[in-house]
Amino acid sequence: MSLPEDEQRQLQKIEQALYKDDPKFVRLMRATDPRVQYERKLKHALLGVVIGAGLLAAGAVTHRVWLGAAGVVIMLLSLVGAVVSWRRYAAWVQRPRSGAGTETATGAKRRPGQTRRARMMERVEERWRRRQEGNGGMPRRTRN
Repeated sequence: MSLPEDEQRQLQKIEQALYKDDPKFVRLMRATDPRVQYERKLKHALLGVVIGAGLLAAGAVTHRVWLGAAGVVIMLLSLVGAVVSWRRYAAWVQRPRSGAGTETATGAKRRPGQTRRARMMERVEERWRRRQEGNGGMPRRTRN
């Protein structure tokens, strides 16, 4: 949910005043912001792609196979790093902001920061509890 324009202006004024009063604190807080870290990693990865492409071109021009191979390896590793950073950034932006957790498809509460294994164990425990209460709505197999 976005803020109204007047509140955005007030927030910008507060940020500017804080930056003027204590720029060291602002840099420290900005450095711990995950968005800044992911953007920095993405920029470094894209720089790696450019350097790798340059090495690949240099290897092709000078007929040095090892130089071209090094360029390809650097480009591939940089592209992987860029994709990972981009996906983490997108996941961070889309995560729920409330501390209460969100509903999963099975109806169980999902707490932020909960691992995949813990969520799976919760689903297994929920199914077990439903079975103990009375079959949990699952049809029984019958022998014909």
